[in-house]
Amino acid sequence: MTSRCFQGRLLLRPSAEVNEVVGGVLARAVQQSAGNVRLHAFTFASNHFHLLVWARGAALAGFMQYLRANLSRKVGRLVDWSGGFWERRYSAVPVLDDEALVGRLRYVLAHGVKEGLVERSAEWPGLTCLPQLLGPARRLFQWFSWTRRWRKRGSEDMAAGEGRFAEEIAEPVELVVEPLPCWKGLREEERHRAVRGLVEAVESEARARDKPVLGARAVRAQHPHTRPEHLKRSPRPLGHASTRQALRELREQYRAFVAAFREAAARWRWGDFSVSFPVYSFPPRVVPGCVARLV
Repeated sequence: MTSRCFQGRLLLRPSAEVNEVVGGVLARAVQQSAGNVRLHAFTFASNHFHLLVWARGAALAGFMQYLRANLSRKVGRLVDWSGGFWERRYSAVPVLDDEALVGRLRYVLAHGVKEGLVERSAEWPGLTCLPQLLGPARRLFQWFSWTRRWRKRGSEDMAAGEGRFAEEIAEPVELVVEPLPCWKGLREEERHRAVRGLVEAVESEARARDKPVLGARAVRAQHPHTRPEHLKRSPRPLGHASTRQALRELREQYRAFVAAFREAAARWRWGDFSVSFPVYSFPPRVVPGCVARLV
């Protein structure tokens, strides 16, 4: 899962306050999914984030809607940003096999180092899953309940525009990072060793490039409204896999899904509301009074 901030601005720039709010929102989003979304890895860069998740059925859409909406409101308030927070819809790309899954974890752990921002993955000042992958998988954050604030709004310490991040409305929430499905049979020490191996490989590649590093202090000193002069853009892959055959099969499945949806949508627009749509797809909107009836 990937989502980028509006115009690539550094709206998620790391700070103690931003990290706490982001962690609380992420933990709350996982909690709200009621077990239908499991979090395996995450990293929050200054202008985008990556998640590695497992999701049941259509739960992913609700999870991402809750996560992005609350990040835009709460982090937007912290960094004094009132406009659109996200550049576009999030990107969701399936991971098709275990080798590709480990590769995606390596990609997540490489952020900060591969861009030349810090020398070591552990030095990245933003929120990352690395401490939980190398230590306790559970971590507490604060969820700032604005519903509770609204109920207390009549009190003096909850004047309009104030108290949005007060301790009085904070609720502890636990963020849990689940082991990769392909690593569940490994002992905890073995998983830690595997993660350290991925991190060491990332840092070794960065040292081989022998380029200057910005540093964590300079990252934190950047203004969150800053718009980068150049943004790296690349086409979204259909899927992540270790073999071409797996990608070919995915492409064929997707083409079949699109064809079935288009056929169902055409009949739906003509008034045949008994038609069946492919699983996890959404029927198109139909304006009342503008439906052509099938003869």
